[in-house]
Amino acid sequence: MSSPIRLVLGSRNRKKCQEMAELIAPPWERRPWMDLIAVESIAAYPDVPDVVEDADTFAGNARKKASETARALGVWALADDSGLAVDALGGAPGVYSARYAGEPCDDAANCSKLFEALSHVPDDRRGAAFRCVLALADPEGNIRLEAEGSVRGRIIREIRGVGGFGYDPMFLIPEYHKTFGELSALVKHQLSHRARAFSHLRPGLEKLVSEAAR
Repeated sequence: MSSPIRLVLGSRNRKKCQEMAELIAPPWERRPWMDLIAVESIAAYPDVPDVVEDADTFAGNARKKASETARALGVWALADDSGLAVDALGGAPGVYSARYAGEPCDDAANCSKLFEALSHVPDDRRGAAFRCVLALADPEGNIRLEAEGSVRGRIIREIRGVGGFGYDPMFLIPEYHKTFGELSALVKHQLSHRARAFSHLRPGLEKLVSEAAR
């Protein structure tokens, strides 16, 4: 093969794209097929319009972002839709996690709104789950792979840690007594909802990449 396969990530969130790129080809699991992919972000293509995320499920939004990005650029596209589902809020903010406090998306405002919503909820009822759904589309926009992952934790009452993004600094992993904002990237990449989704996606991605490289 003369050049790597272009794979565009359907997100303009720099931190999310960095995390996704690291999970496509994790350094602790480096394999030859991973060198056959050239990962880019849709942020490199400002003329491509943003996808309207109006599906009512994570899977629906992931499929839409992957398919529309692939067709717009004529390349393979991988999209993620993910969010936080809080038990005491009936699964909210869910698909609205990134814009929970309104537009434009603001991590600090979202966390502040969630703190307020849970202010009277006792610690033993603050359970929550991060969920992630991935969708991979071929250059024609057909969805070729899907995967999902989730992780359980608890929403604490203060911000802890400066790592990660979004709700990470308030999402406690009880087994580690730390939030995602406090855990190292290496540990988070083993435990997170996104890491678990990618672990399910990689076998299928390896097969598709290997076939395309022949």
